[in-house]
Amino acid sequence: MRIVDLLGRGRPLISFEFFPPKTADGEAALVRTIEALRPLAPSFVSVTRTGGKPRTATIDLVARIAALGIPGAAHITGIEASRADIAAALELIAARGIRNMVVLRGDVPKDPGFQRPADGFRYAADLVHFIRTHAPTLCLAGACHPEGHPETRDLPREVDHLRAKVDAGLDLTITNMFYVNAHYFAFVDRIRRAGFTIPVIAGLMPITNARQMVRMAELCGAEFPAALAARLEALRDDAAGSLALAVEWTTAQCLELLRNGVPGIHFYTLNQSPATRAIFENLRNQGLV
Repeated sequence: MRIVDLLGRGRPLISFEFFPPKTADGEAALVRTIEALRPLAPSFVSVTRTGGKPRTATIDLVARIAALGIPGAAHITGIEASRADIAAALELIAARGIRNMVVLRGDVPKDPGFQRPADGFRYAADLVHFIRTHAPTLCLAGACHPEGHPETRDLPREVDHLRAKVDAGLDLTITNMFYVNAHYFAFVDRIRRAGFTIPVIAGLMPITNARQMVRMAELCGAEFPAALAARLEALRDDAAGSLALAVEWTTAQCLELLRNGVPGIHFYTLNQSPATRAIFENLRNQGLV
C-alpha cells in the first residue's frame, strides 16, 4: 500500500520510524518492539539507514516488517551514493515488493577526506528526480524543516528547497522533530501561501532522557522549551517519571495537531515502544485515531 493512497482515506496517519540495529540480538529485540506495536495498526513504518548498516539492511528490514502486515517505507540517502548504487537499491526494492521510500540527501560525512561520487547527488531534489524517473510508481516522501535546516537556518530557503523536491516528484513530506507546534503551523502556512498542496506529516520524538533529547534537538535545530527542559532535568534520575512526562507532552502536541487538521503524525521511536504506545492509546481514547 502506498502512503499517498492511505492519505486519501480521510483519517490521519500514525506511523513509526526505526533504524537497523547493529547486532542480531538488537534486530530480534526490534522485531519484538514492532510486534508489540502491531495491534495499534500503524499506517506505515519507516526504517532509516542509521546503525552502521548498508543500504540493503534497511530494505531487508522493511520487507521483514511488511511480512508482519504493516506497510513499510525504506529510507534512501544520496550524499554518498552513485547512480549505480541507487539503481541497484531500486531493483532490490522492486524485488521485495516495497512501494514507499523516504528520500533524503543524508548528512555530510565528518571525514575530511570524503568526496561525493562524480555521478552522485548533490541535493535531495536530484535524488528524487532520479528515483521518480526510474521508478515512477513508488510513493516518495521527503524531509522538511519547519525551523529551518540546521545548516542554514534560512526559512525562505527551506521553502525553495521543498519546491525543488516537489517539482522533482515528491508525494509528501515529513517534518524534522519539533516540540513547539507553532513552528509546524507557521511552516505549513508559509508553504501554502507559496502555492504548495503537498501533505506535511508532523514528525515527533517522545522525550524520555533529558541530556539525549536536548542534544538531539540542538543537532536538528529544534527549539526545546525551557519549561520542558526544566521538568526533564528534575526527573533526571526518575525513569518512570521521565516516561510519564514524555507521554504527557507529546500527547498534548498530538491533540493540538490532530484537532487542527494535520494529515498524520510520524513518531521517531529510537527503536522503543512504551512511550509511543501510551501516546497512541491516549489518542485512541480521544477518538482521534
